[in-house]
Parts: sequence; C-alpha cells; structure tokens
Amino acid sequence: MPYSLAIFDLDGTLADSFPWFLRTINDVADHFNFRRVKDEDIEELRHASSREILARLEVPLWKLPAIARHARRLKAEAAAEIALFDGVEAMLRTLAGNGVQLALVTSDSEANAREKLGEAASLFAHFDCAASLFGKPAKFRRVIRRAGVSPERVIAIGDEVRDIEAARAVGIACGAVCWGYAAPAALRAHAPDHTFEHLDEIVRALCPAR
Repeated sequence: MPYSLAIFDLDGTLADSFPWFLRTINDVADHFNFRRVKDEDIEELRHASSREILARLEVPLWKLPAIARHARRLKAEAAAEIALFDGVEAMLRTLAGNGVQLALVTSDSEANAREKLGEAASLFAHFDCAASLFGKPAKFRRVIRRAGVSPERVIAIGDEVRDIEAARAVGIACGAVCWGYAAPAALRAHAPDHTFEHLDEIVRALCPAR
C-alpha cells in the first residue's frame, strides 16, 4: 500500500546539523557540567542508543529540559550555519507533488525548523515541534490524527534508533537515513522497513509509480 503521509525528522535527516553539533557539544557540556566528547568517542556514540549516550556522558535526566532549551537557543543563533542536505528541497517537492502529505516532528522549536527549511517549509502540512514529556510517539499520534490518515499508510523517516522505536510504538512504517547522527550499522541492526543511503531512494520508495 502506498504511503500518503511522510513524517520527517529534521536534524540529521533533512538538515545537516551534525557538524554544528560537534562544534557545540563540549561548550554545552562545560555549561551543564557533563562529560566532554573526545574525537575518539564520536564513532562509538553514533552506535549507541539515546539512553546509552546519556549514561556515557553522565547527563542527569533532570537536566535534559534545561539542556534542550539551551540547545534550541544556540541553534537559533547558528541558523545560517545549518543548511539542508543537497537535494532535500527537490525531494520534498517531488513527494508533495505526488500527493504525499508532509509532516515535521522535531524537538527543536517550530521557528528554528522553519528557518532551516526556508522555502521548503511551505511544503509541510503539519508541524509538531519542541520537547515533549511523552516523546516522539505522542507527536506521531497527534500528526496522524490531524492528517486523517490510517497508520498503515504512514511512514516516519529519521536518522536515529529512537525514530525507529517511536514509529514501531505507534504501529507505522519506519525509514532510516544513513547520512545523519546514528551509524548506518546501528540503524540496520533494528531492521527498519526502509533504509535509505541516498535521497532519491526516498522518492522511489514513497512514489513507486513515478
């Protein structure tokens, strides 16, 4: 059955924010007094789950809301440095032109998300942004309800293991991109419904008759 709603993650999926993250993470670590990330730690962390990353960096859970607010402010200041991956806007326009509703779910603010997306923001029918106590599954459910689409016709596309887990929690398909934060091997170990190594593979999977 073809997909009629595609829910996208932003950072690492549509926006090339990993270089910014690497430049910024140790300033945030110093500010909130958690363990700094060394160059040799990066690849190991790309294979870790969100819980494992927090444990390895010794980040107390009670600090997460403040860290998230601080990170959103820093992202807003660095908006001009964070571009979309090459070909993202064309891919989104093709999906929308073939009748696929687009939604964006991110822990970033909607203002930051729209700034990063630029003109492509107008292609999205639904936004569910900012941090949530109930995480991505709750956001996915809200978007699906607003879109009026049955879950079997929905796919969530992201670059982290938690995106796969959230999609499975609400009974929708999941697609993992190999160019973001998590290592491709870590994503494949969770057997997503689709693994995308290139942007054009998203169009082929979501618009098979094109």
